[in-house]
Amino acid sequence: MAGALDGIRVVEFANYVSGPYAGMLLADMGAEIIKVETPGKGDPFRGWGRIEYSPTFGSVNRNKKSICLDLKSEDGKRAALALAKTADVVIENFRTGTMERLGLGYETLAKDNPRLIYCAITGFGTDGPYASRPGYDTVGQAMSGLLSLLTDIEKPNPMGISLSDHLSGMVACNGILAALVSRAKTGEGQRVDTSLLESTVSFCGENAANYFEKGKVPSRATRTHRAQVYAFTDQNGKPFVVHLSSPTKFWEGLTRVVGKPEWLSDPRFASKESRGKHYQALSEGLSDVFRTNTRDHWLAKLQAEDVPSAPMNTFDEVFDDPQVKHMRMKEEITHKRVGKIGLVRNGVRMSKTPPQIHTASPELGEHTDEVLASLGLKQETK
Repeated sequence: MAGALDGIRVVEFANYVSGPYAGMLLADMGAEIIKVETPGKGDPFRGWGRIEYSPTFGSVNRNKKSICLDLKSEDGKRAALALAKTADVVIENFRTGTMERLGLGYETLAKDNPRLIYCAITGFGTDGPYASRPGYDTVGQAMSGLLSLLTDIEKPNPMGISLSDHLSGMVACNGILAALVSRAKTGEGQRVDTSLLESTVSFCGENAANYFEKGKVPSRATRTHRAQVYAFTDQNGKPFVVHLSSPTKFWEGLTRVVGKPEWLSDPRFASKESRGKHYQALSEGLSDVFRTNTRDHWLAKLQAEDVPSAPMNTFDEVFDDPQVKHMRMKEEITHKRVGKIGLVRNGVRMSKTPPQIHTASPELGEHTDEVLASLGLKQETK
């Protein structure tokens, strides 16, 4: 079945997460992705795992072709320019100015290919006081304010996921898709820019809007109090969450679950606002109750009362969950060197042109001969 982006060629000059993730999302939707890598080395993520296969690399580089070009050599630059002429999209996530120094910047490529959509993902944008700084995920999380919403400032801890990297990849993908729609109307390509900083700041729009209105700096606790979000552990230490949100029926159902009907008339908990003000007292009272039995016991009772709740799953639990299994979030595909590997499918479902995983991540330079031959060029040294 043809994908929504069948016939779209994307040339990816990108390493690590942000650029490759944007490319992978497009690849899942049917675009041809040609990943340009350094001869002998390739994307540094190739070294984050076994020699035969790196799950870290594989998680963002499925459905792609890999070619090796030395972009500092004349032959490599010539091949890259020829390839860019055939591209609908170029994605790069080098430091600001790198592609220009290589002779592969937007202005150069667009002269020969005015329909080209050129997407650059940087750390902090292409100009301004921080433009030349090295940008990595945790730096983006921290500088954007996101990390202040995810950890306690007094005892800060970094996150166990590259949120800013993945966010910038998603924002880049959105921009590319919009540019493709625009090109279909006008016939003209354009430059698309995003960065770790701006994509993550934009992701924090809800908290920022409240800050703009009230002038009060939000913290991790701000939303938990406002949205009535709680986390508990059962008698065995297993964690779970409750999200009351706004409907009063959820609060009423919770009081029935924990056997505290008197809380309904307690002035501390009489309204959503008062419960927010007395969040700590309510959380402690609930914690005392929830520690008296098992997580399964409490979740069954909460769900019987239609109270939004869920186990705080670890990944062994996630992929054993009946709903996750039903949605077929895990897919298995064959890698030529290690056999069956597991991947998480694309998070969108489409009735006519569904995203698909066709191939595992490519071997370094696996498609160099094929791609260069199609351009009428010869293979350079791998």
